[in-house]
Amino acid sequence: MVLRSGKESDFYIDCKQTSLSAEGHLLIAKLFLHVVREHFPRVCAVGGPTLGADPLVSAVATWSAINNDPLDAFIIRKGAKGHGTGQAIEGLANVKKGCPVVVMEDVVTTGGSTLRSISRCREAGLNVEGVVALVDRCEGGRQSIEEEGIKLFSLYSREDFLG
Repeated sequence: MVLRSGKESDFYIDCKQTSLSAEGHLLIAKLFLHVVREHFPRVCAVGGPTLGADPLVSAVATWSAINNDPLDAFIIRKGAKGHGTGQAIEGLANVKKGCPVVVMEDVVTTGGSTLRSISRCREAGLNVEGVVALVDRCEGGRQSIEEEGIKLFSLYSREDFLG
């Protein structure tokens, strides 16, 4: 199987099946919010690249509001819209410049998508404090992200699936 990074892999994790199920959505919300608040207590918003992070940030924003600890959400487009407001990031009206944020990912492989998201956030004036992912495939992504001075926390890694 060919991954988004262009790498060949003999194993694939479809996190969307979990993040889009009712039970998975709630469990991700609880776990991600716990990680965010434990490691990045100053954060005021969470976001990530569409489509993988859409259910993640939505779940966390909803769960944070239910718990009277609201975090706003934003979604990073693959490219700026060619119509309307032309936004590259949706939801910025709710997030002030300089706001500390966390980028969320479903799967981190080489880190390319995450680094593009971090760059887009920085261009928008947001202060990326960390990354939270469901799965780290342990294929160089963590190192690439941490070389940018950004800490990555993942709920699972490749070893959890392949031993």
